[in-house]
Amino acid sequence: MLGFLLRLLPFWAREPLLIVVGSVLGVRIMYLAVHDHDRVAAGLGTVFLVFTAIRVHVVIRALRARRNPSPAGSGDAGGSAGGGAGLVAGGVVAQPQAQPQAPAQAQAQAQVGILPRPSPAVPEKEPNAWGQAAAALALFGALAVALWAGPRFMPSEDNTPQPPSCSDESHEELPKIYQDTPRPVTGEELCKVLNRADLAALLGTPGETATTVSSTNNTAPLTDEKVAQPEASVTFDTYTVNVSATYNELTIDQYVQLMKFGEETDVKRLTVLGRPAVLSSAHTMRFEIDLGSSGSGGPVEEGPLARSVSVALDRGDRGGYCDISVWSTSGTLPNDSVLLELVEKVLPGIPERPAR
Repeated sequence: MLGFLLRLLPFWAREPLLIVVGSVLGVRIMYLAVHDHDRVAAGLGTVFLVFTAIRVHVVIRALRARRNPSPAGSGDAGGSAGGGAGLVAGGVVAQPQAQPQAPAQAQAQAQVGILPRPSPAVPEKEPNAWGQAAAALALFGALAVALWAGPRFMPSEDNTPQPPSCSDESHEELPKIYQDTPRPVTGEELCKVLNRADLAALLGTPGETATTVSSTNNTAPLTDEKVAQPEASVTFDTYTVNVSATYNELTIDQYVQLMKFGEETDVKRLTVLGRPAVLSSAHTMRFEIDLGSSGSGGPVEEGPLARSVSVALDRGDRGGYCDISVWSTSGTLPNDSVLLELVEKVLPGIPERPAR
């Protein structure tokens, strides 16, 4: 198709275009061949340059032919002049024979009428070679500008890796407690609240992208599946953020009393968005699961230290709480002010527990 379109172009538009394209491609391919030490590319670049040199030679010959046209009709004109001179020189008989025909010609012209002398044919105006060449170069330049500027102004396909989403396509059946009224929030809903676009920036690592996102619709242990405890986690290279909601009857005051018997340290009571809350630290648990034939797992070990904020599910602290925790495998933790700012951003997306 491209060859057919090139054949439709006039000579003085096609040849300059081929010269420009061939020279640009040839020089570019030869540069890449030298840079990458690629012999195949060097051969291909040589082919383009030789092709361009041939086209330049053809154009030069055509320009010379136009500037110095060959005398095509000089022989015929000289023969005709020589024949006429011969008739005059040796033909004393020719003129007396033409005189008697003059009255006959005059009479014929009088009867028929004098026909107008045909005007000499106007030579066809040839196209301007330099104009066509300039038009071809302008067309090539416009195409080059369009190819260069297209990706800048046209929407291009984004090949950057997208962060994982919270959509749960497994459609596993929810525990019966999640069907009660009022219904507890699900793990997927917590994940959508936690997996914010500015979550990494809130943690002080704006250049990071979430690597894994997970959510579960658990129930609290030792409650015979009568207490909903949904959970969601978002993991970055530096930090892991976890949010869970426990729909039990435990108030924040009672929760603080239980911390005295646990391993929580650096306990600090506070208020977040008008709700009672407590700030504490505790070690996470780390264990391994062997997926081999034995199906056994390693012992439960102490994991990295986590900093958590536990907030009541309602302003009256009638029972139930929401935990937002941050930890890192390296052991580093963000400042408490960073964690509290994160809690203030995430907490409004979790519905308050209605009065029962």
